[in-house]
Amino acid sequence: MPPIIVTAQGPPTSSALKFLSRNTASSGTPAHDTPLLQAIRVALRGSDTENVSSIQTATFFTGGASKEPELTWNAHTAVLSYGGVMVKRWSFDQEGESIQWACLGELEQAATPNISLTKVANDANADPPSSDSGITNRPTFGPFSRPHIHPKFDPGPPEATPAVFVFLRSIGKIYLLNGVDYTFSLPFIVRKAWPISPHGVIIQRVLEPSELLEAESTGDDVLPTIFSVTSPFSEAAAVGLTSGILGQTHDMPAMLKDEDEHSMKPLKSIPPTEMIVWASHCSIIADVRLVVTVNTEKRLMSIWRYVFIKPKDTPVSYGRNKPPAPPTTTSSKRQSMSGGGSRRTSAMFDGGRDRIHPMSPNSRSREHVLAPDVFELADMPPLSSLPGMAPSLSSTTTMASLVTVTGAAASAKRAASQRQGPVKARRNSLSRNDLSTTMDRMALGGGRLDSDGALTPPEHGRMKAAYWMECLLIHQIQEEDALSWRNISVSIFDDRFDGKESRCLMSVCLPASKSMQIFSIAHQPDRTMFVTPISEIPALSATSLRATRGNVWDLLIVKPNGQLSLLTHGLCEIPVQVQYQPEKVQGKGELDMDISIAPEQGPHGQVVFAQEAQWGTTTLIHEDGWKSQITFDLCPLDKLVIECFQLLALILPPELTFEIHRLFLEKWSTRTWSTAENVEFECFSSSLYAVFGLEFQVVAPPSDPWLRLFHSRSHDHFAEDPALKFLRYHHSSLLLAQYKELNLHIQCLPLSYMDYTHWPSTSVFHTTAKGLAEVRTHRLSYSSGSASRMGRLLETFGTWCNERLAVFANLSYAFSFNMSVSLALIAITEPDHLDDRIPVWPPDISAILYGRVSTPDWNAPWHDVQHIVTRFSITPSLEYGVCDPLHELHKLSLLYNTLSDGKVTDGQKRAENVIYQMVSQNGERDVSSELPLGVAAPLREAARTCQLAPPGNWPLEAYRVIGRNDLAASATQNPDTFISDGYKSRKESINPIRPRETIGGITAEARTLAGEADGASGVDINLKEFTDVRFGLDRRLEEVARMLCSSAVPSVKSIDRPELSEHDQTKEHQNQVVRVAERTFALPYGRAMFTFGSVPVVTREAYSIPKIEYNIRVQPLNILVTPEPGKISPESVAWGEFHNGVAAGLRIAPSAPGVESSWIAFNKPTELSPEHAGFLLALGLTGHLKEMLTWHTFSYLTPKHDLTSIGVLLGMAAANVGSGNQHVTKLLAVHTPALLPTPTVDLNVSLVAQAAGLYGVGLVYLGTRNRRMAEVCLSQISRRDLVQPDLSNEHREAYTYSGALAFGMIMLGKGTIIPVDLVILKRLSILIHGDTNTMMGKQTKAPFDINLTSPAAAVALGLMYLRTGRKDIADMLTIPDTVVSLNAIQPSFLLVRTMARALIMWDTIVPSNEWLIRQIPRTILDAIETRTKTGKPIDDAMELAYYNIIAGGCFVVGLKYAGTARQEAYQMIVKHFDNFTRMAYGSGPAFDHKIKRSAIRDGLNLISISLSMVMAGTGEITCLRRLRYAYGMSQQMMYHHGFKYGVHVATHMSLGLLFLGGGRFTLGTSDAAIACMVTAFFPRFNHVSSDNRSFLQALRHMWVLAVEPRCLITRDVDTNEIVYLPVKITMKEGDVVEQTQLITPTLIPDMDKLMSIRVDTPRYWPFYLDTAAHPHHKEALLRSQTLYVKRRTAFLSYTEDPRGSRSLFVRSGSSAGDAATLDFPQLTDTKTHPAGDISEFITSFSNNVLFLAFADHFCRADSQNATHAERLFQTYCHAVLLDSILQDKPQTLQSHLTLYMYRNMSPKSRYFHLRLQDLRFAADFYAKVYDRRFSGKQENNARSALIRGSTVQGALHALDRKLDEVRTLPSFLGYIGRYARGEPLPQARASGVEVGGGINMDVDGDAIDEEMVARYLGWYLLRNGVPVSTLLVVLGQLARDAHAQCISMPPPAGTSDEQRLDLGIKEVLHSTGNKMTTALGSGWSVRSLNEILEAWKLT
Repeated sequence: MPPIIVTAQGPPTSSALKFLSRNTASSGTPAHDTPLLQAIRVALRGSDTENVSSIQTATFFTGGASKEPELTWNAHTAVLSYGGVMVKRWSFDQEGESIQWACLGELEQAATPNISLTKVANDANADPPSSDSGITNRPTFGPFSRPHIHPKFDPGPPEATPAVFVFLRSIGKIYLLNGVDYTFSLPFIVRKAWPISPHGVIIQRVLEPSELLEAESTGDDVLPTIFSVTSPFSEAAAVGLTSGILGQTHDMPAMLKDEDEHSMKPLKSIPPTEMIVWASHCSIIADVRLVVTVNTEKRLMSIWRYVFIKPKDTPVSYGRNKPPAPPTTTSSKRQSMSGGGSRRTSAMFDGGRDRIHPMSPNSRSREHVLAPDVFELADMPPLSSLPGMAPSLSSTTTMASLVTVTGAAASAKRAASQRQGPVKARRNSLSRNDLSTTMDRMALGGGRLDSDGALTPPEHGRMKAAYWMECLLIHQIQEEDALSWRNISVSIFDDRFDGKESRCLMSVCLPASKSMQIFSIAHQPDRTMFVTPISEIPALSATSLRATRGNVWDLLIVKPNGQLSLLTHGLCEIPVQVQYQPEKVQGKGELDMDISIAPEQGPHGQVVFAQEAQWGTTTLIHEDGWKSQITFDLCPLDKLVIECFQLLALILPPELTFEIHRLFLEKWSTRTWSTAENVEFECFSSSLYAVFGLEFQVVAPPSDPWLRLFHSRSHDHFAEDPALKFLRYHHSSLLLAQYKELNLHIQCLPLSYMDYTHWPSTSVFHTTAKGLAEVRTHRLSYSSGSASRMGRLLETFGTWCNERLAVFANLSYAFSFNMSVSLALIAITEPDHLDDRIPVWPPDISAILYGRVSTPDWNAPWHDVQHIVTRFSITPSLEYGVCDPLHELHKLSLLYNTLSDGKVTDGQKRAENVIYQMVSQNGERDVSSELPLGVAAPLREAARTCQLAPPGNWPLEAYRVIGRNDLAASATQNPDTFISDGYKSRKESINPIRPRETIGGITAEARTLAGEADGASGVDINLKEFTDVRFGLDRRLEEVARMLCSSAVPSVKSIDRPELSEHDQTKEHQNQVVRVAERTFALPYGRAMFTFGSVPVVTREAYSIPKIEYNIRVQPLNILVTPEPGKISPESVAWGEFHNGVAAGLRIAPSAPGVESSWIAFNKPTELSPEHAGFLLALGLTGHLKEMLTWHTFSYLTPKHDLTSIGVLLGMAAANVGSGNQHVTKLLAVHTPALLPTPTVDLNVSLVAQAAGLYGVGLVYLGTRNRRMAEVCLSQISRRDLVQPDLSNEHREAYTYSGALAFGMIMLGKGTIIPVDLVILKRLSILIHGDTNTMMGKQTKAPFDINLTSPAAAVALGLMYLRTGRKDIADMLTIPDTVVSLNAIQPSFLLVRTMARALIMWDTIVPSNEWLIRQIPRTILDAIETRTKTGKPIDDAMELAYYNIIAGGCFVVGLKYAGTARQEAYQMIVKHFDNFTRMAYGSGPAFDHKIKRSAIRDGLNLISISLSMVMAGTGEITCLRRLRYAYGMSQQMMYHHGFKYGVHVATHMSLGLLFLGGGRFTLGTSDAAIACMVTAFFPRFNHVSSDNRSFLQALRHMWVLAVEPRCLITRDVDTNEIVYLPVKITMKEGDVVEQTQLITPTLIPDMDKLMSIRVDTPRYWPFYLDTAAHPHHKEALLRSQTLYVKRRTAFLSYTEDPRGSRSLFVRSGSSAGDAATLDFPQLTDTKTHPAGDISEFITSFSNNVLFLAFADHFCRADSQNATHAERLFQTYCHAVLLDSILQDKPQTLQSHLTLYMYRNMSPKSRYFHLRLQDLRFAADFYAKVYDRRFSGKQENNARSALIRGSTVQGALHALDRKLDEVRTLPSFLGYIGRYARGEPLPQARASGVEVGGGINMDVDGDAIDEEMVARYLGWYLLRNGVPVSTLLVVLGQLARDAHAQCISMPPPAGTSDEQRLDLGIKEVLHSTGNKMTTALGSGWSVRSLNEILEAWKLT
């Protein structure tokens, strides 16, 4: 057997090896070591160990990476390299220890989500809410806030991370390749380690002989030596010994046969005398988990199976649930009770924990992030507790982690000192007693001491094993092999299914005896594993590599004589010869000499060893130590050759497949493994012919370059080109013909193998060729050459089969690609014998697919490989294992099975099923675009059905496959952004509206802007794209921005007072500056609302805060007036800048990325400022302050800057709202004395900061019903030291309100009648109405000021019983109805009580005047009516009460209907707004008039805010007019004393609310939102800008927590532009379902009430978002309020065409002529179409680049130079484009072009018959199947087809007309006759030869030869569905016999009517022929039947 030749590549190069060799040589061991020192070194190291001074190399080959890692190390340095290139180096000189061993592997790490670690720690410590009875399950927060309040921390599945394991003497190092590293202790010396699967390493410690002697003397068992390391947080666990392992399957985990072994029975370890020589890990080579050990004493080699079982999955032992056993006082010989105090449970555990979490004041916040099962791997003591062992520390362990645990500091300090001190100070030896103590403690749970010092009982703390091993086989080996067990090598190869079982082969090479044992490792059905010895082969070394097969590894063996062989196909041997390259040897004279060495031996002697290979590369070691690298790259690259080999492996026996493969390698080797075109296939085909005895003469490639080009694939590619196909080379035409004829000469010889193997081979080659034809016709570069080569194979096998087996008589016309038809259409002779197992005709895949889709119950057999093997009783070789070369055909078959599922009667459901299966098979790849026209038609129609009505629960890939990228975009995870990043939209790029800007224009504009820009204005919302559509073309946004801008100099019109002097005028101007400044300070309130969330992404630059302009310009003098120093109060300036900072910070959207703790710290000023304090509060309100780290928080709070403290405390509380976060609670506690154990302590914190901290407690515990915090806040309402006013507590009212609001928020809506709540009720009642004991003169323990507590407690009561409907509680808040009682309380209290009563009776609130009147006591109402009718004055108390109750009623209506734009609420509030406006601007000098005006003014403030609450975010124009008027009145009435600071605040907040977030946001109505709105809009307005006495100004910004992004936006998915769109919205209010139609962009109802959103307009594709039925629809809408819609291409958007008068239907006129153009283009007038300018205006209707390119290339008319055919084609394309655009079906453009090509294709084309068959498939589908099964008519939802059936029939008709011309040719009629009669057909002759008596011309006008007539015959047979010739002969004979029999017999057995008899026989023939043919739906045509009958009559 000749060997295959492989070329050596020279010695391998490794930079790591060179680096270590150089360093090792320089730092080697001194040669003068004394024997004593050497003996000491051996004692310290261990006697049975590896040499640490040598350079070692380890690899970890998995096959999953492009570059495999390699680890190289010496005594103190380890190097990681890839492909010989160093990438990482670790040095361990500092440790003072040598590397004992190192290896590569994988370590399981839990995947952590992308959330901050502080957030994880904080959320882990949030107190769970109470679950008392009587509380409704109504959620506290709105739907937009719930995901943020209760984050789901899902660590995800653990991932295996590549790691480097380095084992020193006493510690181990783990370096993950993601940058994390760990350190852990080792109580023993590691001999060696191996990576194992699924993760971790198995290690074996050094076993000293003294241990064996001691064990023998004491009678004890030897301690375990084999351990596993699976986590850096657990100690090394002993590997357990089990009696049996049940392997893992796809649905069952791995387990042990005996469950008690890992639960109750004592843990058995592997015998310590077993020395591991090899351990496997799962890789691409084989999925087996094996270990090979050697017992040197008994000379036994054992093969083990190991398995990983999570310890947490093991059953809990019976002792776990029992009470603790009494303390144990006795101990065995090897038990040690050392250590009397507490110690670290695990040094690794604490160190790892500290590297993950930041420091936190709360010890409970240190919770581990990793998955729990990571820490449950072993319940044992730390190995670091051994004497002299250093504790394990992570590389980032902090000092705090070392001092937190008692006893840890000392051990850490001792370890550190040992590590830093000299090596001699370290304890370098482990005594037997120490190791014994450690093992016992590990087995007994580590000697863990309980609180009483008792040892845990053994059954509670038994060691858990993560890995278990089972012995599969014990094999006796020779003594010499046992002694040299270190040199034993093991390899796994040939892992595959062999037809019976899944097995792999394992070679164990024993170099001492020069032999190799081969074992078979088989997986059994019962999940066990069985090992069988197979053979013994002489060998020195062996390694597995990928040589001849891509998916199965072979074995390279080195024989004792140095020869190499390759074991493949099991144990079949192929000799290998290494060819060495000539070397350049440098002599002493520095001269290079070339030395030629004999190739069979090499220059360095024989090969003695082959190193472990990676892929196909290995390193050979020669006798003299020289290394040479060789690569076995023997896998063919030709895809066709690979598929042929795989197919043959599935049908042929092993001896044949190996012989074919061997011959192929032999022939390919002689071609120097060339991958040039067609070389591999030629080697394969010649090998195939040789094995089957088919010899052929191969002509050497011609010398003529033109002939070589003729036979190249490039020539094949252009053989069908319309122009290049006419090229001829005349000089060599005769030579070309001769070469072609000679190259295809085939000579059949007698068979050398059994006949039965030929038909299966022919069948699979036929199926492969059909697959190339049916599935890959789109890949012409691949399929044309592949199909042609398969055709040549079929010629050879077809010739043989037809002569001997009478098979595949019609093979010719099925595959006439480029072969000689004269050879394919062979003579039909008498066969030697017939075989019933062979079908009459080959399987026609097209016919089978058509039959399935046409008739669901038609069970056509699918002739797969298994069918062939079963029929012929062949045992296939399966050398490639389980593979499917025809997987594309099988996938297509499965799709058609689903498409024709008869069990599913609904066509829509069938279409959905097939698309879903297509996506499951291929992802987003559209398979239909890769299939021929006919085969793809049913799949495309199914996709069209789903495109029109897609289901709502599909994956994104399915939507993309059907062309509904709008649905896919709407369901993506990415929220919508309103910035374009400076890029134009797609529509603007394709069809620009305005001319492109020039560089000069851009620079001029930039100069202008640079000159005008004075800094940020703060009112830029940068949402022009959205606002232009949202608010049209008016300038309302610009007007609001102008009014709310605080950075521009305001112009003030001064009153002309000429009597004033210049000094007085200056003084008056300064007074005006102060008044305008009051208004300016109030502007940021509204600006914050107006610009909320307008910055979607923050930059890395410093965030700019706009300045506040204090200067004014006095008109008409145009004087710029600057305030004098000190004129404006510094307190006012500070609070104004604070609000300015809040407004600037709220511009950052809550979803904006990049706001991290480092970014916040980067923006921190050098000195704390009010602006930055407000900025921090804004970040907290939007949730970004949650990312701020602890030490940054301290740096803000330490300076005791009041405003900064307020901002940070409120911001941190708002960021953690409702979470009960302990960390934030501690921050609040140190600023709130009430939370401290001694509330009277002086914290040096101002009362206003205390008020902020107290309110922050309410935010953090919002809705949690935390009794402790509620009690604290309730007690602060009546705080003792705030009873009497003084200078130190001027903010006592603000503090009281903060406490009341905090209490109400904690108990928000959670009020019940349980006893503890009744106590609270009593206390609140006292605070509201006063203590009756005090009124009666009795002393009380806690005096309070009822003027402070009454409104505050009323609000607290209202929030506590929010929405409870408890009328008894509401009645506690009585409104006095007499003058005396009204005079007893402040009128403003009535407003608060009205609001609180309505909060409790929430469901009774109705937006009507009738409800509002019912809130007013009858006496007050009667008095007002009397005054209105008679004009009789009434008491001021009655009037003031009326105004306050009306204002309070409007406010609660605004609360309930906030953000709804409800018309009834709007009308009611507007009515009172107008009334109060008229009364507010009245004047009167009397004091009582001023009081009334002040009450009306305050009421108007609240009503204006209420109006904007209802209309929040709508930008409603009439509201804007009213507020603009109020804004202007404040400027005109500057001197009016009624215009206080609160008036400006209310006006500006109303303006901002109306345009909240630029119209993108609105307010919610959840419980939390109501509480926050009550706080922000609380009816207690400040008088001046510096005033915080009545209410804390910072709380005015709490509205942010009530904001919801409920603006529904629709975007065009193709252009990404925001569009107008009518949508139908269904919502459910209670039990009433309402449907309304809105036009987007618009605000939508509350998400909890929303049921569905439907887009139902002819201009856009239908869209249905069912939020009620599909939760993920609601989640998508909560994530992004953007709906992506897809415009139909025949329409313009509503912006461009509001009335629909510019649609393509109107522009193009009637489209009736287009169908005729598509059906019969040759009959169409080529004049201008009504839509002849389509190439110009098409850009208006579609942005699809496919349409645009099609119009530009194919529809551009050039009437001057175009030929008639070109004009005809342009007209056709014009009609195609118009048809596709009108019906929005771009996928049909290619189909129509294909049909046009089919219509005009020539019969000379090599693909003519394939295309004709494809056209027949499409025609029969649309004519006979579509209406029945795809049109939707059965479901009463009919739709038109993508392609008209008449268009396909028209193309087929055009070809039929050409075929009609062929039928008249005399030569053709003769061919038909011969074929019908089974006569031989003539051989092809030269072109133009007379056939049948004259020169014939073909349909193209060229001279015809007999080869062309043969093609015509194939055309005729295929088009008419004619049965095969063999059947025709049989049918003809049967017809003659029947005719003769019936004519000769009298009736009834016969007949005398010959005409009727012939008609009957004809019908029988037609029916029989149809059943016996592979035709499609049309069957055997009657016309062809008549022609066949005529041919029979000629005989």
